[in-house]
Amino acid sequence: MEKPLDLDAVQAFVLAADLHSFTRAAEALESTQSAVSLKLKKLEQRLGRRLLERTPRQVRLSAEGQQFLPAARELLAAHERALEQLDQGPVRFSVGISDHVAGASLPRALAQVHALDPGVVVEVRVASSHDLMPLYERGELDAVIVRREPQDRGGKLVMEERIGWFAHPDAQCWAGGALRVATFSQACRIRELSLRRLDAAGIAWVEVFVGGGILAVGAAVSAGLAVSALLYRSAPPGAVDVGERLGLPRLPLAQVRLHSRLKEARLQGALRGLVAALKAA
Repeated sequence: MEKPLDLDAVQAFVLAADLHSFTRAAEALESTQSAVSLKLKKLEQRLGRRLLERTPRQVRLSAEGQQFLPAARELLAAHERALEQLDQGPVRFSVGISDHVAGASLPRALAQVHALDPGVVVEVRVASSHDLMPLYERGELDAVIVRREPQDRGGKLVMEERIGWFAHPDAQCWAGGALRVATFSQACRIRELSLRRLDAAGIAWVEVFVGGGILAVGAAVSAGLAVSALLYRSAPPGAVDVGERLGLPRLPLAQVRLHSRLKEARLQGALRGLVAALKAA
């Protein structure tokens, strides 16, 4: 009788395939990159097949890896169904995600979390960091993934994101010598930061649009109305960073922090998977 496959190694393979990274897979598994790499090497040796192509920038499936991936997913799904028969049924948690962080990557991230553990129901609230932190502090959310605000305390730094000056390629960015800007509401830290940097650089600006969230400001940018300071991950499709071309001041990295009160290992694993998937986007 042949030795059965190591389920941990199969899970590491599926995560590395989905996230295109050993590092992100290790974060989702709360492991190390070297441990994940060793598991995958042993899995490849057990199967006698090379499943993944390693490159300096990312991990890609080989032809044999693409063939094995559906079977690997089904094996993990069967394992989850077996656990559910032992009363490890559906569980849920609520998480708030900053609209700047969620961007267009959220659907894919949620799909990957579901693939990791279909029995976990994730209740997601997407809003500004300014609005989400009070909900977490009042116990209305189990976890939040938010941009760090000056008054925030605690939490775990999970990523740092570039901020750029984005506009439609054909946008008229100037009006009478003043930069046309689209900004977020008064409570937004990025609004305060970007306008302060313009003032410090001696660049005149005129506010031509104010949006209550990333979708509204992104729509103004896509319409060619103005320039806006946005995280790279949340810039609308087709927008380009015009900061260098227009001589605009550089903006610092945005710190993204995780606050969580989850204790159950299964829920913690799902949350780690969500963070890793967002980072991989």
